[in-house]
Amino acid sequence: MPLPSVAIVGRPNVGKSELFNRLIGRKTAIVHDQPGVTRDRLAGVCNTGAHPFVLWDTGGIGGVGESELTSHVRSAVDAAVRESDVLLFLVDAQHGLSPIDRDLARLLRKARKPVLLVVNKIDHPNHEDLSSEFDQLGFDRTIPISAAHGRGITDLLENIDTHLPAPDGDSADSSEPPGDVAAPLLIAIVGRPNVGKSSLINTITRTDRAIVSELPGTTRDAVDISYRNSGDNFVFIDTAGIRRRGRHSTSVEVFSVMRSERSIRRAHLCVLTIDITSGVTAQDKKIAGLIQEARKPAVMLVNKFDLIDKSGGSRRAIEERVEDARQRLFFLDYAPVLVASALTGQHVTRLFRVIGKMKREARVRVGTGRLNRLLRAAVAANPPPMVSGKRLKLFYATQTTGPADTRPLQPPEFVLFVNDPKLLGETYRRYLEGQIRAQQPYEGLPIQLTLRPRTEKDPVSGRKRSR
Repeated sequence: MPLPSVAIVGRPNVGKSELFNRLIGRKTAIVHDQPGVTRDRLAGVCNTGAHPFVLWDTGGIGGVGESELTSHVRSAVDAAVRESDVLLFLVDAQHGLSPIDRDLARLLRKARKPVLLVVNKIDHPNHEDLSSEFDQLGFDRTIPISAAHGRGITDLLENIDTHLPAPDGDSADSSEPPGDVAAPLLIAIVGRPNVGKSSLINTITRTDRAIVSELPGTTRDAVDISYRNSGDNFVFIDTAGIRRRGRHSTSVEVFSVMRSERSIRRAHLCVLTIDITSGVTAQDKKIAGLIQEARKPAVMLVNKFDLIDKSGGSRRAIEERVEDARQRLFFLDYAPVLVASALTGQHVTRLFRVIGKMKREARVRVGTGRLNRLLRAAVAANPPPMVSGKRLKLFYATQTTGPADTRPLQPPEFVLFVNDPKLLGETYRRYLEGQIRAQQPYEGLPIQLTLRPRTEKDPVSGRKRSR
């Protein structure tokens, strides 16, 4: 059964993101003094109370900021209010009651759902009298808390629990354990600002969860959006556009980029989104480098090809731009290229076919005998270079099975037993990887070569070798 949901609603800068992070137990939302930092609707599961529930963090209503984003933020908040079972109306004790708080109170009453008035920033017992001012709003009970220091959180969770809908009777009385649920595949949609990342996720999931605007830098937090397709579970991570940090970058922009880089590290698969109209830029290369360094499976999605068609471009023009992207991002050559349009939806669903093929490739193993013959032939044809008067010697190689049950998309790993792992340079490493791919492409998957020094015993016969 789906979990009940709770939404945090309030004007800008009252501490919604800080309360969100406190309740779910990790720093997911960006917390900053600048009003209007949160724009998209963030989701997380709170397991600290008596019963788990989905928690929504929403953008501040009625604040300052880019006028073209105001309606988008309001729409995201309205959606959270409609879809939630309980509403947390968060106000700021230090700032006091404001006209926006009064307007929000009237708005939330119209929702006809349980509303808990939560007075934040009661950071000290001496501040508790400040909450009495909000009695004017006419809610049954006021809950004073300090999201920053954790005061009153237990009381808040108890009140939330009393207002959560009762679980379905059939499921509550069932003595059978729930069936095994496959771990979702975490897919980070990454790229520089304004290449269509949020539009892509909305098109895939057929929702408007991610705010889309022509204004670069609209997405700031990393937004996790769950989706199910053909029985498989996915979590799409909509990330902030990664731009070069300049001297005028705000701290919010820096935090956003850090979250995006962290999303690359925690994802099982990265979809590098590129704007075909502007081609590959230096920033695209940097992001591709981050994916390569993290050794992540990847897909290169070339977006906005519909604009080439509108401008009178031919199929040949699109192919030339794709080939140019391939050449500029040669170091991410294992990533398949998908040409699509997030705006029109053309070819977007092909992403799932590509993912399915990558999963099948990940299960393919190269036989030990075949692998050793292949690598010995590669070394004989192109011996390793000398390093400080020494040359790399390859004695034995095998492919590991890998913890496929814990990682939905496991890249292939090959263990090479050598005389000295330090003698393998990056150029020769890529050469050996290329020789393996010639036999087994492993499209979309990085190949991991793990080197181990030779032991006293031969890994095959068990007899001791002389050094």
